[in-house]
Amino acid sequence: METDVKEIITKERMIGLFEKNRKEIFKNDTEAMSKLRLMAFDSFVQLGFPHTKMEDWRNTDLKEALGKEYEYYFKPLPGMDSQLIYRCNIPHLDTAVIGQMNGWYVSKDVPLIRLGNGIILGSLAQAFREYPELIDSHYGKYAPTGKNGLTDLNTAFVQDGIFIYVPDHVQGTKPIQLINVIQRPENIFLQSRNLIILGKNSRLSLVHCDDSYNHQASFSNLVTEVHLDEGATLDHYKLQNLNNDSTLINNTNFQLETGSTLTSNFISLNGGLLRNNTEVLLNGPHGEANIYGLYLMDRKQHMDNHVYVDHASADCTSIEMFKGILDENSSGVFNGHVLVRKDAQRTNAYQSNRNILLTDTAKINSKPFLEIYADDVKCGHGSTTGQLDKEAMFYLMQRGIGPESARMLLMFAFANEVVGKISIPELRFRIEDMVKKRLQGELQICEQCVLHCSTPEHPMEFEIDVSKI
Repeated sequence: METDVKEIITKERMIGLFEKNRKEIFKNDTEAMSKLRLMAFDSFVQLGFPHTKMEDWRNTDLKEALGKEYEYYFKPLPGMDSQLIYRCNIPHLDTAVIGQMNGWYVSKDVPLIRLGNGIILGSLAQAFREYPELIDSHYGKYAPTGKNGLTDLNTAFVQDGIFIYVPDHVQGTKPIQLINVIQRPENIFLQSRNLIILGKNSRLSLVHCDDSYNHQASFSNLVTEVHLDEGATLDHYKLQNLNNDSTLINNTNFQLETGSTLTSNFISLNGGLLRNNTEVLLNGPHGEANIYGLYLMDRKQHMDNHVYVDHASADCTSIEMFKGILDENSSGVFNGHVLVRKDAQRTNAYQSNRNILLTDTAKINSKPFLEIYADDVKCGHGSTTGQLDKEAMFYLMQRGIGPESARMLLMFAFANEVVGKISIPELRFRIEDMVKKRLQGELQICEQCVLHCSTPEHPMEFEIDVSKI
């Protein structure tokens, strides 16, 4: 398998790779896609990689991550074991599983699956060939070029990813689980793309998992575009559990049309450097966006959540609630920006970021921000950072609960406000179990998928009954 010589990631290297591999990169493109690639490439040449002199990246430095040597592949890697992906399931949760291994779609049977109700899911590269009209109508429309150098880089280079299409008036009978697994003996640089299209009055539940099976370094530059047509509903869950040498830049762009509803929940349990760039455009009246996040960081891990919600239409609602627990030398960033345009009257928007620092060396930079140009709105934001409540600790210990159990209970109660927003019971129970393990330092990435690391018959339990507190 041809590969680029192992080198650090620089703008010059990426320019050279693009010029050298044009034939491979452009092979599945429509004319519109080729034009978009060239525009994105030119934009990347101008913008380059983000750095700490940029305001949005002031507290997240990619220098160390980009300074490692990585392999870059333009074709699927041989010997990819699809069974590793299909083993990564959630007990008792019946899902339609589709997966990516090292940035490429892995097929059990066929590259594109067509369900009886009209839902199409599978390889984005295959969708380029079979559904060019759908691709040209949506691809690149919600993650535009010229704003983000990493998104531009992805648009210029991407060859495969996941494609999901839900026709008008179709409601998915069971969740779709998208599993993205990294497992290579060498450091690897990945760029994949997901395109998710929901038709009018359709409904979908999507569980998106990012996992690694070893402790090798990786850099993932992921872009996901999601379009919700009129009256559509999406329940979206993003679960991140990667090794301490991994870097994941996750750009997710949602566009909501009239009367559509989005609920998105980001659960980040492990990873060397994680950044979630989430952008939501409320493009029609009576839209609703609920964005939740939970991050549990320790060691030298770094978590960066950037959320931008654009209220472009009247009578829309958005809620952001992000909570973090940071231990040891970990660090975090929350940057929430809500824009209410002049004609977006009767907007309801709320932001909340709450953090617990367990050590003096953990730190958080929190910046909730409202930009309002309409006069008939209800908007609010807040941010708190502190340690575990000493009075609550005292209250629990006075009732015979040991200090470690009391500490664990308070942390779990703090985290469970976000986990409780998960509407799929089987998934919520599993995430509760994983959060308990993570809080006790027992959940680390292993040779098997972390979602399969403990049997459902023996879930994680506290020494006392949480429900009685």
